[in-house]
Amino acid sequence: YIKNVDVIGIDEAQFFDVNLINVCNMIANKGKRVIIAGLDMDFLGAPFGIMPTLLAIAERITKLNAICFECGDLANYSFRKNKKKNLIEIGDTKEYQALCRLCFQKKYQKMHNHNETILYVDLNKLKHNFNFFRSKLRKSTKIICVVKAYAYGHGDIRISKALEKLNIYGLWVTDFEEGVVLRKSGVRSRIIVANPGIKSYEQILKYNLDIVIYNKTLLDLYCSKKKPVNVHIKLNTGMNRYGFNSHEITSVCEKLNSSPHLNVLSVCSHLACADKKDLKDFTLNQLKKFSSISKVFEKKINKKLLKHILNSSGVLNYSSFQMDMVRIGIGLYGSMKNENLLPISSLSSVITQTRIIEKGDFVGYGFSFCSNKKMQISIVPVGYADGLNRKLSNGVGKVIINGRICKIVGKISMGTFAIDTSEVNVSEGQKIEVFGDSLSVYSIARSLNTIPYEIYSTLNRRIKRIYL
Repeated sequence: YIKNVDVIGIDEAQFFDVNLINVCNMIANKGKRVIIAGLDMDFLGAPFGIMPTLLAIAERITKLNAICFECGDLANYSFRKNKKKNLIEIGDTKEYQALCRLCFQKKYQKMHNHNETILYVDLNKLKHNFNFFRSKLRKSTKIICVVKAYAYGHGDIRISKALEKLNIYGLWVTDFEEGVVLRKSGVRSRIIVANPGIKSYEQILKYNLDIVIYNKTLLDLYCSKKKPVNVHIKLNTGMNRYGFNSHEITSVCEKLNSSPHLNVLSVCSHLACADKKDLKDFTLNQLKKFSSISKVFEKKINKKLLKHILNSSGVLNYSSFQMDMVRIGIGLYGSMKNENLLPISSLSSVITQTRIIEKGDFVGYGFSFCSNKKMQISIVPVGYADGLNRKLSNGVGKVIINGRICKIVGKISMGTFAIDTSEVNVSEGQKIEVFGDSLSVYSIARSLNTIPYEIYSTLNRRIKRIYL
């Protein structure tokens, strides 16, 4: 059935595009079937708001064959009550998921063949990683998902909306702007701003954002404003970045006790080296210190609070200290040294030009590479402006073509790099893997003496993201 149809795949953000009706009718007029797929009915609280618009658009499309919802019983109930034009409705089932995957694959073939450099993001692998961490925790332990820095380069809106469906406590972002973007996109989950700053008060209130208070300046500011705000208090247990020191606890609690408009929900800290086995003693000291200080804090504030200190590595290595809640960041995206975690993304591009160079010819800026033989080189339209680290130049970095390793030659430019394809049959337009199943981000980071976080978070947003 799917093989013989053209598919219009849209999400809730695109749904209100008036061009949708025209596009659907153009396809229908060519004798093709039309399916609207990928509607997330939950974010506006269907059946209110989105359902009448859905039906209104459906009535104006001349030959609409099916609507695929990504929804639950609420949307199904509403659709049955308002069924029009004998539309096929497929609920949130395995059959739906399989159909939508096929719909999206066909959509991307039709609509994204003009994109040469693409970051593919597999949301099923994201869910797998989340469930793996969930399996390490008690059922009662809550999970905060970290989506800061554009969800580590993967696209904060789509990642957040996928995580919202997994019974999370909330989403963790760096600054208020990241929180505002998510709210404007329809994200309804709790959003916790780790560094709210002193100038964002009105935006924090307007977009219903939680804040982390970690110093006297922020505490005094929010105590003085008198409007209700959800607050999370951060303690310094040895990382010496953000957080109140233990000797400040008494004065902090006094101010909070005199500020009933500040709804303190949790107390937290951050582990500095939970991934380093040789620094286990330091981590254990942090954990014990946090446990002790947080109990004192609760007693002084006379309120039971959620306590959280474990990050991804903390859950894997110190799960007995999970307390009430944990924060999972890099682990969600799969780039950790753990065979149970799946990297959720792959970056691919294409060859845009191939040439033969002679012995003694140079490649790239600065003549840093000189060929010692006749060889074939190919150009790829990705550079350091896209986030490809310039230190991968001259053989440090590599790509995969048809399962074969091709090393980078010469210096990486702003928007291109060259590879040695002497031993591979290639053609212009051929797909190459920058990282993915055959070449992990973890291995690239290791070759640069850095961490996967840096590789992901520096990926330029001009790179097309496609979600599978």
